Amino acid sequence: MIEVRQGHRLAVRRRGDGGVPLLLIHGFPCTSRIWSHNLVPLAEAGFDVVAPDLRGYGDSDFAPDDFYDLNAFNADLTGLFDMLGWERVVVAGHDLGAMVAIDMANRHPEWVDRLVILDDSMPDLGEAFAAAGIPPTRPKPAVFEYQRRQGHHADALVAELNTPERRRGYVGEFYGHRLWSPPDAFDEEDLAFLTEPYGDAGRLRAAFADYEVVMGTRPLSAPEMIDRPVRQRALVLIGTDQATIGDHIEQRCALAFPEAVGPFWVKGAGHFMPWERPETVNRAIRSFCGDLLVA
Repeated sequence: MIEVRQGHRLAVRRRGDGGVPLLLIHGFPCTSRIWSHNLVPLAEAGFDVVAPDLRGYGDSDFAPDDFYDLNAFNADLTGLFDMLGWERVVVAGHDLGAMVAIDMANRHPEWVDRLVILDDSMPDLGEAFAAAGIPPTRPKPAVFEYQRRQGHHADALVAELNTPERRRGYVGEFYGHRLWSPPDAFDEEDLAFLTEPYGDAGRLRAAFADYEVVMGTRPLSAPEMIDRPVRQRALVLIGTDQATIGDHIEQRCALAFPEAVGPFWVKGAGHFMPWERPETVNRAIRSFCGDLLVA
Protein backbone atom coordinates (compact mmCIF):
# COMPACT_ATOMS: atom_id res chain seq x y z
CA MET A 1 0.00 0.00 0.00
CA ILE A 2 1.26 3.48 -0.89
CA GLU A 3 -0.26 6.64 0.58
CA VAL A 4 -0.90 8.95 -2.39
CA ARG A 5 -2.45 11.71 -0.35
CA GLN A 6 -3.04 12.13 3.37
CA GLY A 7 -4.91 9.08 4.63
CA HIS A 8 -5.67 7.72 1.13
CA ARG A 9 -3.80 4.67 -0.14
CA LEU A 10 -3.51 2.62 -3.31
CA ALA A 11 -2.52 -1.02 -3.40
CA VAL A 12 0.19 -1.63 -5.99
CA ARG A 13 2.03 -4.55 -7.55
CA ARG A 14 5.60 -3.59 -8.42
CA ARG A 15 8.56 -5.22 -10.12
CA GLY A 16 11.83 -3.82 -11.50
CA ASP A 17 12.60 -0.91 -9.19
CA GLY A 18 15.02 1.42 -10.99
CA GLY A 19 13.96 0.69 -14.55
CA VAL A 20 12.01 2.80 -17.05
CA PRO A 21 8.76 3.87 -15.31
CA LEU A 22 5.80 1.90 -16.67
CA LEU A 23 2.30 2.26 -15.25
CA LEU A 24 -0.25 -0.48 -16.01
CA ILE A 25 -3.88 0.61 -15.46
CA HIS A 26 -6.67 -1.96 -15.28
CA GLY A 27 -10.30 -1.51 -16.26
CA PHE A 28 -13.65 -3.09 -15.39
CA PRO A 29 -14.28 -5.87 -14.38
CA CYS A 30 -10.63 -6.26 -13.49
CA THR A 31 -8.14 -5.27 -10.82
CA SER A 32 -4.36 -5.14 -10.96
CA ARG A 33 -4.51 -8.95 -11.04
CA ILE A 34 -5.17 -8.81 -14.80
CA TRP A 35 -1.50 -7.81 -15.24
CA SER A 36 -0.15 -10.89 -13.44
CA HIS A 37 1.52 -12.27 -16.58
CA ASN A 38 3.12 -8.95 -17.53
CA LEU A 39 4.85 -7.69 -14.39
CA VAL A 40 7.89 -9.95 -14.27
CA PRO A 41 8.64 -10.15 -18.04
CA LEU A 42 8.40 -6.37 -18.40
CA ALA A 43 10.60 -5.84 -15.34
CA GLU A 44 13.15 -8.23 -16.81
CA ALA A 45 13.03 -6.17 -20.02
CA GLY A 46 14.17 -3.09 -18.07
CA PHE A 47 10.98 -1.43 -16.80
CA ASP A 48 10.04 -0.32 -13.32
CA VAL A 49 6.54 -1.78 -13.54
CA VAL A 50 3.73 -0.63 -11.26
CA ALA A 51 0.18 -1.95 -11.51
CA PRO A 52 -2.10 -0.22 -8.98
CA ASP A 53 -5.64 -1.04 -7.99
CA LEU A 54 -7.64 2.07 -8.82
CA ARG A 55 -9.50 3.70 -5.93
CA GLY A 56 -12.31 1.45 -4.77
CA TYR A 57 -10.97 -1.58 -6.65
CA GLY A 58 -9.04 -4.61 -5.38
CA ASP A 59 -7.22 -3.74 -2.17
CA SER A 60 -7.06 0.05 -2.58
CA ASP A 61 -8.95 2.44 -0.34
CA PHE A 62 -12.40 3.56 -1.38
CA ALA A 63 -12.71 7.13 -2.64
CA PRO A 64 -12.48 9.51 0.34
CA ASP A 65 -14.51 12.10 -1.58
CA ASP A 66 -16.91 9.65 -3.32
CA PHE A 67 -15.58 10.60 -6.77
CA TYR A 68 -14.80 7.85 -9.28
CA ASP A 69 -14.21 9.87 -12.45
CA LEU A 70 -11.13 10.20 -14.64
CA ASN A 71 -9.79 13.26 -12.85
CA ALA A 72 -10.14 11.55 -9.46
CA PHE A 73 -8.34 8.43 -10.65
CA ASN A 74 -5.56 10.59 -12.10
CA ALA A 75 -5.20 12.66 -8.95
CA ASP A 76 -4.36 9.40 -7.18
CA LEU A 77 -1.99 8.21 -9.90
CA THR A 78 0.00 11.44 -10.16
CA GLY A 79 0.25 11.35 -6.37
CA LEU A 80 1.66 7.85 -6.79
CA PHE A 81 4.23 9.19 -9.25
CA ASP A 82 5.36 11.70 -6.64
CA MET A 83 5.78 8.97 -4.05
CA LEU A 84 7.74 6.78 -6.48
CA GLY A 85 9.95 9.64 -7.65
CA TRP A 86 8.84 9.21 -11.27
CA GLU A 87 9.10 12.10 -13.72
CA ARG A 88 8.20 10.75 -17.20
CA VAL A 89 6.09 7.63 -17.50
CA VAL A 90 5.00 5.10 -20.10
CA VAL A 91 1.31 4.46 -19.44
CA ALA A 92 -0.53 1.33 -20.60
CA GLY A 93 -4.21 0.69 -20.03
CA HIS A 94 -7.30 -1.08 -21.24
CA ASP A 95 -11.02 -0.47 -20.82
CA LEU A 96 -11.50 2.15 -18.07
CA GLY A 97 -7.73 2.13 -17.63
CA ALA A 98 -7.26 3.21 -21.24
CA MET A 99 -9.61 6.14 -20.73
CA VAL A 100 -7.78 7.09 -17.53
CA ALA A 101 -4.55 7.02 -19.55
CA ILE A 102 -6.03 9.17 -22.33
CA ASP A 103 -7.29 11.71 -19.80
CA MET A 104 -3.90 11.70 -18.07
CA ALA A 105 -2.06 12.32 -21.34
CA ASN A 106 -4.18 15.42 -21.98
CA ARG A 107 -4.50 16.60 -18.38
CA HIS A 108 -0.88 16.00 -17.35
CA PRO A 109 1.25 15.90 -20.51
CA GLU A 110 4.32 16.65 -18.43
CA TRP A 111 4.03 13.17 -16.86
CA VAL A 112 3.19 11.02 -19.89
CA ASP A 113 5.95 10.03 -22.30
CA ARG A 114 3.81 7.69 -24.44
CA LEU A 115 0.71 5.50 -24.29
CA VAL A 116 -0.13 1.86 -24.92
CA ILE A 117 -3.85 1.29 -25.52
CA LEU A 118 -5.01 -2.33 -25.37
CA ASP A 119 -8.49 -2.06 -26.88
CA ASP A 120 -10.43 0.37 -29.05
CA SER A 121 -10.75 3.10 -26.39
CA MET A 122 -10.05 6.57 -27.74
CA PRO A 123 -10.92 10.23 -27.21
CA ASP A 124 -14.48 11.30 -27.95
CA LEU A 125 -14.05 13.58 -30.96
CA GLY A 126 -17.65 13.70 -32.10
CA GLU A 127 -17.41 16.82 -34.26
CA ALA A 128 -14.07 15.83 -35.80
CA PHE A 129 -15.34 12.33 -36.57
CA ALA A 130 -18.50 13.72 -38.14
CA ALA A 131 -16.54 16.25 -40.21
CA ALA A 132 -14.44 13.37 -41.54
CA GLY A 133 -17.59 11.51 -42.57
CA ILE A 134 -17.30 8.86 -39.85
CA PRO A 135 -20.78 7.84 -38.65
CA PRO A 136 -21.46 7.52 -34.92
CA THR A 137 -20.99 4.14 -33.31
CA ARG A 138 -24.26 2.59 -32.26
CA PRO A 139 -24.23 0.66 -28.97
CA LYS A 140 -24.87 -3.06 -29.30
CA PRO A 141 -28.05 -4.07 -27.42
CA ALA A 142 -26.32 -6.81 -25.43
CA VAL A 143 -23.63 -4.36 -24.34
CA PHE A 144 -25.95 -1.45 -23.60
CA GLU A 145 -28.15 -3.57 -21.33
CA TYR A 146 -25.53 -4.01 -18.61
CA GLN A 147 -24.25 -0.45 -19.08
CA ARG A 148 -27.77 0.85 -18.48
CA ARG A 149 -28.33 -1.24 -15.35
CA GLN A 150 -24.95 -0.45 -13.85
CA GLY A 151 -25.22 3.24 -14.71
CA HIS A 152 -28.84 3.88 -13.77
CA HIS A 153 -29.75 1.15 -11.26
CA ALA A 154 -26.49 0.32 -9.53
CA ASP A 155 -27.89 0.01 -6.01
CA ALA A 156 -30.74 -2.22 -7.12
CA LEU A 157 -28.36 -4.43 -9.07
CA VAL A 158 -26.01 -4.83 -6.11
CA ALA A 159 -29.03 -5.66 -3.91
CA GLU A 160 -29.96 -8.45 -6.32
CA LEU A 161 -26.43 -9.80 -6.20
CA ASN A 162 -26.77 -10.42 -2.47
CA THR A 163 -24.13 -13.10 -1.88
CA PRO A 164 -20.40 -13.26 -2.66
CA GLU A 165 -21.08 -16.13 -5.05
CA ARG A 166 -23.67 -14.15 -7.00
CA ARG A 167 -21.45 -11.10 -7.19
CA ARG A 168 -18.49 -13.11 -8.41
CA GLY A 169 -20.70 -14.99 -10.83
CA TYR A 170 -21.98 -11.74 -12.30
CA VAL A 171 -18.44 -10.45 -12.84
CA GLY A 172 -17.43 -13.81 -14.26
CA GLU A 173 -20.01 -13.40 -17.02
CA PHE A 174 -17.86 -10.70 -18.62
CA TYR A 175 -15.11 -13.28 -19.07
CA GLY A 176 -17.62 -15.77 -20.46
CA HIS A 177 -20.96 -15.68 -22.23
CA ARG A 178 -21.08 -11.88 -22.59
CA LEU A 179 -18.43 -12.46 -25.27
CA TRP A 180 -15.85 -9.94 -24.14
CA SER A 181 -13.36 -12.70 -24.90
CA PRO A 182 -13.19 -15.90 -26.95
CA PRO A 183 -15.05 -18.91 -25.53
CA ASP A 184 -13.03 -20.84 -22.96
CA ALA A 185 -10.31 -18.18 -22.75
CA PHE A 186 -10.53 -18.40 -18.95
CA ASP A 187 -10.71 -21.59 -16.92
CA GLU A 188 -12.26 -21.97 -13.47
CA GLU A 189 -8.99 -21.27 -11.71
CA ASP A 190 -8.53 -18.06 -13.69
CA LEU A 191 -12.05 -16.90 -12.88
CA ALA A 192 -11.67 -17.68 -9.19
CA PHE A 193 -8.53 -15.55 -9.04
CA LEU A 194 -9.77 -12.64 -11.16
CA THR A 195 -13.24 -12.31 -9.61
CA GLU A 196 -12.26 -12.85 -5.96
CA PRO A 197 -12.16 -9.13 -5.02
CA TYR A 198 -15.73 -8.66 -6.27
CA GLY A 199 -17.14 -11.01 -3.69
CA ASP A 200 -17.29 -7.84 -1.57
CA ALA A 201 -20.46 -5.82 -2.23
CA GLY A 202 -18.67 -2.51 -1.67
CA ARG A 203 -16.08 -3.30 -4.30
CA LEU A 204 -18.73 -4.21 -6.86
CA ARG A 205 -20.68 -1.05 -6.07
CA ALA A 206 -17.56 1.10 -6.48
CA ALA A 207 -16.88 -0.49 -9.87
CA PHE A 208 -20.35 0.49 -11.08
CA ALA A 209 -19.56 4.16 -10.34
CA ASP A 210 -17.69 4.52 -13.64
CA TYR A 211 -20.84 3.53 -15.51
CA GLU A 212 -22.78 6.13 -13.51
CA VAL A 213 -20.24 8.71 -14.68
CA VAL A 214 -20.69 7.60 -18.30
CA MET A 215 -24.49 7.70 -17.97
CA GLY A 216 -24.44 11.11 -16.28
CA THR A 217 -25.95 9.93 -12.99
CA ARG A 218 -22.86 10.64 -10.87
CA PRO A 219 -21.17 14.06 -10.57
CA LEU A 220 -17.63 14.73 -11.75
CA SER A 221 -14.80 16.13 -9.66
CA ALA A 222 -13.61 18.01 -12.78
CA PRO A 223 -14.47 17.98 -16.49
CA GLU A 224 -13.03 15.02 -18.37
CA MET A 225 -10.24 15.72 -20.83
CA ILE A 226 -11.10 13.16 -23.48
CA ASP A 227 -12.49 15.63 -26.02
CA ARG A 228 -9.20 16.28 -27.84
CA PRO A 229 -6.61 14.21 -29.70
CA VAL A 230 -3.74 12.64 -27.81
CA ARG A 231 -0.47 14.20 -28.98
CA GLN A 232 1.93 11.73 -27.40
CA ARG A 233 3.17 8.68 -29.24
CA ALA A 234 0.76 5.78 -28.84
CA LEU A 235 0.68 2.08 -29.58
CA VAL A 236 -2.80 0.61 -30.15
CA LEU A 237 -3.50 -3.13 -29.97
CA ILE A 238 -7.03 -4.51 -30.33
CA GLY A 239 -8.23 -8.08 -29.85
CA THR A 240 -10.53 -9.17 -32.65
CA ASP A 241 -12.72 -11.56 -30.64
CA GLN A 242 -14.91 -9.38 -28.45
CA ALA A 243 -18.45 -8.08 -28.62
CA THR A 244 -17.53 -4.60 -27.41
CA ILE A 245 -15.61 -3.36 -30.48
CA GLY A 246 -16.94 -0.19 -32.09
CA ASP A 247 -17.09 0.71 -35.76
CA HIS A 248 -14.65 2.49 -38.12
CA ILE A 249 -11.75 1.97 -35.72
CA GLU A 250 -8.92 2.79 -38.12
CA GLN A 251 -10.50 6.08 -39.21
CA ARG A 252 -11.24 7.13 -35.65
CA CYS A 253 -7.80 6.15 -34.45
CA ALA A 254 -6.09 8.27 -37.13
CA LEU A 255 -7.80 11.38 -35.76
CA ALA A 256 -7.72 10.49 -32.06
CA PHE A 257 -4.05 9.41 -31.96
CA PRO A 258 -2.23 11.32 -34.72
CA GLU A 259 1.12 9.89 -33.50
CA ALA A 260 -0.17 6.32 -33.21
CA VAL A 261 1.48 3.10 -34.25
CA GLY A 262 -1.47 0.90 -35.23
CA PRO A 263 -4.11 -0.07 -34.57
CA PHE A 264 -2.83 -3.61 -34.82
CA TRP A 265 -5.43 -6.38 -34.67
CA VAL A 266 -4.58 -9.40 -32.51
CA LYS A 267 -6.47 -12.46 -33.65
CA GLY A 268 -7.66 -14.89 -31.01
CA ALA A 269 -7.65 -12.22 -28.32
CA GLY A 270 -10.62 -10.49 -26.78
CA HIS A 271 -10.99 -7.63 -24.34
CA PHE A 272 -8.53 -8.96 -21.76
CA MET A 273 -5.38 -9.03 -23.85
CA PRO A 274 -2.90 -8.68 -20.94
CA TRP A 275 -4.11 -12.08 -19.71
CA GLU A 276 -5.13 -13.70 -23.01
CA ARG A 277 -2.03 -12.78 -25.02
CA PRO A 278 0.58 -11.63 -22.48
CA GLU A 279 3.57 -12.54 -24.64
CA THR A 280 2.25 -10.38 -27.48
CA VAL A 281 1.60 -7.47 -25.12
CA ASN A 282 5.00 -7.78 -23.46
CA ARG A 283 6.89 -7.93 -26.76
CA ALA A 284 4.92 -5.02 -28.19
CA ILE A 285 5.59 -2.77 -25.20
CA ARG A 286 9.27 -3.73 -25.17
CA SER A 287 9.63 -2.96 -28.87
CA PHE A 288 7.62 0.27 -28.72
CA CYS A 289 9.82 1.56 -25.89
CA GLY A 290 13.13 0.18 -27.13
CA ASP A 291 14.71 3.63 -27.35
CA LEU A 292 13.97 4.25 -23.66
CA LEU A 293 15.33 0.89 -22.58
CA VAL A 294 18.74 1.50 -24.18
CA ALA A 295 19.01 5.16 -23.15
